[in-house]
Amino acid sequence: MSFLSGFIAIIGPPNSGKSTLLNSLIGSKITITSPKPQTTRNRIVGICHGDDHQMVFIDTPGIHQTRSLLHKSMVSSAKASLKEVDIILLVAEPMHVTHDNEMLELFALLEKTDKPTLLAINKIDLVKKENLLPLIESYSKLHSFDAIIPISALYGGGLDALREELVKRLSPGPQFFPPDMLTDKSEDFLIAEIIREKIYHETRQELPYSSGVVVEALDEDAKRNLLTVRAVIYVEKQSQKGIIIGKHGSMIQRIGRKARMELERVFSIKVYLELFVKVEKDWSSDSRSLRRLGY
Repeated sequence: MSFLSGFIAIIGPPNSGKSTLLNSLIGSKITITSPKPQTTRNRIVGICHGDDHQMVFIDTPGIHQTRSLLHKSMVSSAKASLKEVDIILLVAEPMHVTHDNEMLELFALLEKTDKPTLLAINKIDLVKKENLLPLIESYSKLHSFDAIIPISALYGGGLDALREELVKRLSPGPQFFPPDMLTDKSEDFLIAEIIREKIYHETRQELPYSSGVVVEALDEDAKRNLLTVRAVIYVEKQSQKGIIIGKHGSMIQRIGRKARMELERVFSIKVYLELFVKVEKDWSSDSRSLRRLGY
């Protein structure tokens, strides 16, 4: 039997569970999640290995309408991914069956491609059983999907069926990545993302969207099983710096503590984390700053 492989774009509106799904399919945390929309800013590659196949998933930022330069770059990245892959996996929530603008734009994009397209209706743990078939039927009228699979990315429901449907549509091809590789992202990137995730969880309103993280230094001491990390949190206003630091440093200590615990779990090593906060005025609207911060 020949080896099967292919690239699969995971697309969908913001907050539909794309990153949670990718982590569940890979079996490891390679992309951050939060209840806030537009958490994913970069294109994340996750590799799922099987005995006779390899699926290379591309987790894209949520496609949405925006005027922000940062978010425009995110949406452009998501749309560009559709041209580079072999299969498209649309992830949607049950409530997105209505004709909102984001879904209409996604369906318009799908109409322009002849690639196999699957729909994963996520968060079915929130749907009553008697409503599931009508929901699938409603989605089937909006686009001619190759398969529609109800799933729960958070709890694992339907993921085996989704994998089977995806593997069916792979083509004979090479093993693009070695079997021990789960993502193409560097340690620096993953560390910065985990710190940013904690900012999303701990702060409110516009602050998470005005913050970016850059890892400035990494030092691993194998003898002590210790990883020392120095990272800078960038914000756009002096007032935001005050919020990130918090009263008597309480907020940055909480962010640092939760990030350190997550990093130790992900990397299986003790972590000493140093966090600093700097103001870079309106960085999310400046193309040079966006490039420097990795967007």
